[in-house]
Amino acid sequence: MGIAKTFFVAATFLAAASSVIAGTSKFTDLPGNPDLKSASAIVLDESGNLIYGKDVDTVRPIASITKLMTAMVVLDSGIGLDEKVTITKEDRDLIRLTGSRLEYGATLSRREMILLALMSSENRAATALGRTYPGGMENFLVHMNRKARALGMTNSHFADPAGLKKENVSTAADLAKMVTAAEEYALITEATTTRRKDVYPYKGRGNLTYGNTNRLLKNASWDIELSKTGYINEAGRCLVMQANIEGEDVSIVLLNSFGKLTPYGDSNRLRKWMLANS
Repeated sequence: MGIAKTFFVAATFLAAASSVIAGTSKFTDLPGNPDLKSASAIVLDESGNLIYGKDVDTVRPIASITKLMTAMVVLDSGIGLDEKVTITKEDRDLIRLTGSRLEYGATLSRREMILLALMSSENRAATALGRTYPGGMENFLVHMNRKARALGMTNSHFADPAGLKKENVSTAADLAKMVTAAEEYALITEATTTRRKDVYPYKGRGNLTYGNTNRLLKNASWDIELSKTGYINEAGRCLVMQANIEGEDVSIVLLNSFGKLTPYGDSNRLRKWMLANS
């Protein structure tokens, strides 16, 4: 076989192989519609290809989904995760007036504060992480928005580490980028998929038990690798996840769902639609 013919055969084989690889997702070009109730939604396969989209570029408040960015910025800084962080009056929620079981003087490691902020959406824990960042809260917010720009989140803005302010905004498309980035952090995947955690923030007192805010973690039908919920009035119910469905990793973002259970209903509708049409 001549060199030219050998090259042609090899090139044809590589092209065919690439075509097969590119089309390996069973969720490509699915027919129909999952009829989601969330105002914005996006589902991407592990290569970043669109499986489903609804109003993906509308800028919306994102509530506690913000805490994923908070955790990434803290972890990027390299500051000590075993260092003790103590809750102070500065960590109060003066915006939504939400309560907390972390009273003034509660002390946990920075690692534990990240765990509580992510798994149980603890607002004081998230605020304390920003307050104790090198350079303080102002510098922390600068780094949150700098990280967003570095990830290509061009329609996003972060205004506080807990997601309490309505000025924490993004789009479904931008948040899919954030979810993909967050999955690279082992502590984030661990924290957001931990169903229950005991901590001991007070000397001489017993434990506090925290649970995960994502009820789908209790559902055996779901294989969730990362998740975060969020809610304030302006944002509605929000949910982002990285999940494995029938052996394929997918990113799911659901924003502005009306009703406490709607994000979970939408997630199940998505999964059912994907499996029925794959």
